[in-house]
Amino acid sequence: MVRGEPYVDDSSEVARRVLEELGHEVEHLGLVGDEILGIRAKLAQALAEGYDVVAVIGGTGISRRDVSVEAVRPLLEKEIEGVGEIFRLESYKRIGFHAALSRCLAGVISGSIILALPGSPEAVETALKLIGPELPHMVHVARI
Repeated sequence: MVRGEPYVDDSSEVARRVLEELGHEVEHLGLVGDEILGIRAKLAQALAEGYDVVAVIGGTGISRRDVSVEAVRPLLEKEIEGVGEIFRLESYKRIGFHAALSRCLAGVISGSIILALPGSPEAVETALKLIGPELPHMVHVARI
């Protein structure tokens, strides 16, 4: 990004495209800074509005500003560890060891599926092509 130019959220647009191609309805996109409280506030808003699935995109790496996992994990009622494991395995096949630096996360809060996905458009596409087809089943099971 060049100073003075507006931020373009390519990853969220990739998420929208992939999910819509899979037949899901995407109702909301929003931007939040790299702050734990801001992420949690937006997540709480989405849950209060009754979203089945909430995806937090970006902030899953290992830099100091990557705080999405720290924002989301303590709030999860259940963590779905296999989602991150499978994502990293698939990513490893494509990009090598660098995939190990991703902290892709999934879990459940109040019957909603919560995803914390890496921020690159390629990673979002990989993750949602894996997870997307299973979302209806995941939501169903989370609400039993």
